[in-house]
Amino acid sequence: MTVMLHGGDLPAACETYGGIPAGWLDLSTGINPHAYPLPDNLPAEAWTRLPSQDALDRLLSAARAAYRVPPHLGLAAAPGTQALITLLPELLPDGEVALAAPTYGTHKMVWERAGRCPVEVSSVYALPATARIVVLVNPNNPDGRLVDGRSLLDIAQTLKTRNGTLIIDEAFADVMPGASLLPNLKDEPVVVLRSFGKFFGLAGLRLGFMAGPSDLVREAAVRLESWAVSGPALDIGRTALADLDWQSRIARQLSEEIGDLQIVLMENGLGVVGGTPLFALASLRQARALHQALARRHVWTRVFDYAPTWIRIGLPGSKDNLDRFADALAEAMKEI
Repeated sequence: MTVMLHGGDLPAACETYGGIPAGWLDLSTGINPHAYPLPDNLPAEAWTRLPSQDALDRLLSAARAAYRVPPHLGLAAAPGTQALITLLPELLPDGEVALAAPTYGTHKMVWERAGRCPVEVSSVYALPATARIVVLVNPNNPDGRLVDGRSLLDIAQTLKTRNGTLIIDEAFADVMPGASLLPNLKDEPVVVLRSFGKFFGLAGLRLGFMAGPSDLVREAAVRLESWAVSGPALDIGRTALADLDWQSRIARQLSEEIGDLQIVLMENGLGVVGGTPLFALASLRQARALHQALARRHVWTRVFDYAPTWIRIGLPGSKDNLDRFADALAEAMKEI
């Protein structure tokens, strides 16, 4: 089986297992299936004019409030956090890079591509004494591992004595209250990445943010150059980030739905070993065979080359989809 670098990409699944994307149940990503409603009154200027500085400023103001970014920190917007992750090796000085693993694979890839050869560690509590840059996804993808804020601040202070930097990817922090370190940051050398598309269910909008020391964030914005964020993304992002009622309501709904999914998994003999309110991570010796058996039923899940007993399942998004998944899972388990 071909290694899965990311979730999604249903056309590739269709090439192997048949069907068309619309006929599949895609549970391979950690994207909210209940997308923020697109506004009916999006101004035509969002499409026809170049994005303005005023629109960018209003987006950043909404993001600063929603993410509780302290006023002394810089904040930049980009066309997705992927663009910011790619910039990090260019922005930060030489020195050993430690990466809390296993985690989202792109982090390791961009540092290797820059010739930095990151050292993978199983715990940030036992960092190499020579590490100057530490990369951590918190909550982690795919196992949902969460490092507490006090420990993160201690790690940041240690790196400060080495003229280093702690990078925290908080792509899934929206669904885990209290997980973000942003509100507690003072003068620590910490860079925080926030993803818009996962929680708001608008991954195709391509919007992400970097918060951290003002000089570093300013340099990131310069490297992104003019008009990095599209007009529609500026407008929709600002509206969604300011809609705190929707955010609170959907967070509660996701917590309920992940509980229902976990019950289905356990009823079918899978051990739930991690996750967040947007996905569950299950363990099974025949995980790859289960992934393939589900795919033959046009249900797409996520497996991992580095952990052959893991299978990640995203939220089905409705009772009908949950029932479809439950039926497919029961059949697939009998097959393998």
